[in-house]
Amino acid sequence: MIEILGQLEPWLIGLFLVSNMLAIGLGLTVRQIRIPLRNPRLVLSAAITSFIIVPLLAVGVGRLFDLAASLATGLLVLGLSAGAPFMPKVAGIAKGDAALSAGLVVLLMVGTTIYMPFALPQVVVGAQVDSLRIARFLILLMLLPLGGGLMLKARKPIVADKLRPILERVSTVCLLAAIVVVMTVNFDALVRISGSGAISAALLFTMLSALAGWSFGARGVARRSVLGLGAGFRNVPVALIVSLQNFEDPDVSVMIIVTTFVALLALVPAAWIVGRRTPDA
Repeated sequence: MIEILGQLEPWLIGLFLVSNMLAIGLGLTVRQIRIPLRNPRLVLSAAITSFIIVPLLAVGVGRLFDLAASLATGLLVLGLSAGAPFMPKVAGIAKGDAALSAGLVVLLMVGTTIYMPFALPQVVVGAQVDSLRIARFLILLMLLPLGGGLMLKARKPIVADKLRPILERVSTVCLLAAIVVVMTVNFDALVRISGSGAISAALLFTMLSALAGWSFGARGVARRSVLGLGAGFRNVPVALIVSLQNFEDPDVSVMIIVTTFVALLALVPAAWIVGRRTPDA
């Protein structure tokens, strides 16, 4: 049973990514995405937070909790992986700026593809990153569906409006199913590290990262919530690809999974609270 679920896991994640990015594209125009990204201060703030501050937080939290080397490495790999594909969905719960969230995800995904191969070998001895494989992954499962959705929205807006809610439901179901499957497949490993300080470290890392994004360089709740979620959520598919390519110890990947679960449990309710307090646009 576990083997079957393990084979199902990448398909669920892939289907979520494609349906989620396609749904985002169907709800926006290229102009809507480009407008917020023309703000140099906003772009610079997001880049500094995601590619400098958050990785430093990963290092600091790992040392604070004296995590085992494999767990600290997993936290760092996740810290270097910006552009969480499900961030726009959670930003919608917080009534965040939808165009900014989509544009920010694209910006951070591209930045991760360029940044990760350079940064990881500098901080983890012997680590190497297949940038072409990461780029191929991002293009096929995220950027192409987003572009396809944008194109359909521009040419057939009525069709796009009909398809979007269907794809949003599909992506939600796939995300929930993927979470259940990943937890089931990795249950023994999750139990094994539960007393290692990993969960507390993951929670502190998540909250400090989200706070850094919220506080640094944006005005207005709609934008602050997007930057906060963009920093608090990391790109777990990319992080897992890098960990599986470079590290034999499974605890590296387990720490990535644990931190992602903790981020979901902490930030989704926080997004709901922000959304409840934010008036409809």
